[in-house]
Amino acid sequence: MIITVTLNLALDRTLEVPTFTPGRRHRTVGQVTMPGGKGVNVARALKALGQPVIACGLCGGATGTRIVEALNDESILTSFLRIREESRTNTAVLDPTTGLHTEINERGPSVSAHEFELFREKLIYLAAGASIVVFAGSLPRGLDADAYATLVRDVKKLGVTTIIDTDGEQLRHAAKAEPTVVSPNELEAEELVGREFNDADDRAHAVAEIVSLGPAEAIMTVPDGCYAQVREENELAIYRAMIPPLEAVSPIGSGDAFLGGYVAARYLGREPADCLRHGVACGAESTQHVGAGVLDPARVERLADAVEVTRLALGDRVF
Repeated sequence: MIITVTLNLALDRTLEVPTFTPGRRHRTVGQVTMPGGKGVNVARALKALGQPVIACGLCGGATGTRIVEALNDESILTSFLRIREESRTNTAVLDPTTGLHTEINERGPSVSAHEFELFREKLIYLAAGASIVVFAGSLPRGLDADAYATLVRDVKKLGVTTIIDTDGEQLRHAAKAEPTVVSPNELEAEELVGREFNDADDRAHAVAEIVSLGPAEAIMTVPDGCYAQVREENELAIYRAMIPPLEAVSPIGSGDAFLGGYVAARYLGREPADCLRHGVACGAESTQHVGAGVLDPARVERLADAVEVTRLALGDRVF
């Protein structure tokens, strides 16, 4: 079983608005409303790929009820802890004439220390029957920046693989908790290591630098694929996985689809390079749909053949 954790659950609305211009009145030509938050998006991708997954986290108010009911309609198993304050609603505006999208994300509810402790107990119970736990997304108000780190340490004690995708201070704390994998995008990775990346060599060194901060492995997503330092048998290897660009319908949530694809392949016991290939194919395929985590498994398998995975040599050392 795979568990995804979404502490800042959301109802995501994507509006298609041709020639969107700030400050003007517009009419939509399409609208999609669906449960969101990064962990939920990863769960949606895992469900599409046929892997057993439970989406858990914190939900509150009428919005939280609507989100859980919608997940049930998608046949995604859930186990959310009810909290006092209302879950958030996020809005994205997609201009189909340019491909540009604008996101407006609410801050979300404030979570009490008592509510967080209740969720810790729930997660420990659920994780006892899991192989992988994925922590993804932002933290709601009221939680300390080390909240993910606390949960990672709880789950690690059970011998479960821990994977985290977040940003900022919560990512820094989580990395120090020594999860199995951290998976930031390039901007999040730059913030984590404290410098900008100028070229491919910089990016390859960055994933090794991230591993030195605590996690066993690191994957950094970039627009055309990823860089990763992963463990192969008794050694670490650095890989570059890339795919030819596709004309995107919507890039929103492609990183979540990538992570879902990677986790699905890892759950099935595939080799690390194959896991990266599958993740990149899922991320690319998801850009052909409106809705985070939405993908076509049949097309993923065809796209996987186009993903090039290369083992990299850095300096005088082959990783």
